[in-house]
Amino acid sequence: MLSFFSAVNFLMFVFFTLFYSYQLVYVFVSLLGRKKPCIAKREHSYAAIIAARNEQDVIVQLIESIKRQKYPHALCDIYVIADNCTDDTAEIAANAGAFVFRRENKNLVGKGFALNFGFKRLVEIGRFSKYDGFFVFDADNLLDENYISEMNKVFDSGYKIVTSYRNSKNYDTNWISAGSSLWFLRESKYINQPRMMLGHSCAVSGTGFLVSRDIIEENRGWRYYLLTEDIEFSIDSVIRNQKIGYAADAMLYDEQPYIFRDSWNQRIRWSKGFFQVFAAYGKRLFLSIFKNRSFSSYDMLMTIMPAMLLTVFGILFNSFFLLFSLFCEPMLKILVAASVSALFMTFLNFYTVLLFFGIVTTVTEWKKINARPYKKVIYTFTFPLFILTYIPISITAIFRKIEWKPIKHSIAKNIEELQKR
Repeated sequence: MLSFFSAVNFLMFVFFTLFYSYQLVYVFVSLLGRKKPCIAKREHSYAAIIAARNEQDVIVQLIESIKRQKYPHALCDIYVIADNCTDDTAEIAANAGAFVFRRENKNLVGKGFALNFGFKRLVEIGRFSKYDGFFVFDADNLLDENYISEMNKVFDSGYKIVTSYRNSKNYDTNWISAGSSLWFLRESKYINQPRMMLGHSCAVSGTGFLVSRDIIEENRGWRYYLLTEDIEFSIDSVIRNQKIGYAADAMLYDEQPYIFRDSWNQRIRWSKGFFQVFAAYGKRLFLSIFKNRSFSSYDMLMTIMPAMLLTVFGILFNSFFLLFSLFCEPMLKILVAASVSALFMTFLNFYTVLLFFGIVTTVTEWKKINARPYKKVIYTFTFPLFILTYIPISITAIFRKIEWKPIKHSIAKNIEELQKR
């Protein structure tokens, strides 16, 4: 019994080490490697597409940050898809200088459906072919003034899909907003940047990305409707051997939930979405590792594999043996000690690994984090605890039917307010 218990725990440790240790290598690539600069020979024509549902509090700030770009204004138009809005989002966006498409559809709900509607409307009014590429933003985003110029450099270098550096508007609100913000900072600096440096495909993360007209035409619009349409788009692109580029100097800010209920709702949708993508694309993604000889496919497979569930399995496995030992007198002392030790080491290893990533990210991105120094330090240590809350979220996502729910955005800061610290 004890040998079986030890063997299972050892195998779980080996699995995680073998399959996810490459992300530790990514850290050293990002720290020690040298970024290859991209230089644009041409300024392309773009449309910024913003899917917005009841975003009257924040939509103006995004539109203004787009209009204040250090990029020819004639080469970037702004389109807002007012998706099932019951407030003044459409009127406010139009007054701020955006083209507005109103969408009313209570059956097909979600960002993917709104984006597809927007692209179809552009075709209908004869403006689709005017643009070389399309930016996709959420209404709560803000852009650094050099954002489009930096994205254009990577786009002009041959990448048909480009993602950007994702920073936060409200890192310092509390440990919840900081936990989510730090995760995306790490994803930008220590996942997408080394991918780009090594010539692998990056991944689109929610918002702040650019896609060429060719891709939209090939897909006949936007065809990604799962709960995490961003990762679905990334996975499908990698399977089709399409590399996603990363513009490290194109900085975007967005608002993170700071109320636990909102954070729970957002992350349970993400968790369910990852399960959906794994079910829909997992087999093809696995086969593309060998068919395309693609490390990017392996990387993406590890991204969407339900790794959190494996952690949950380890916890439940050891908890079961702990409870079993309490009702089995001969095995009591041996199994209690072994199971308690295994549970403790599971949590300790989990916390230590995440703390390492949190510290490295906080130190290297210190000047980019909009928070007071003492909060940066404190929230580094609460970061692993925030990620631990994914355990009940992942379990719940398995059994619950999850539907897309809007999260209200209310932090109406402009770019100057964010960057004045």
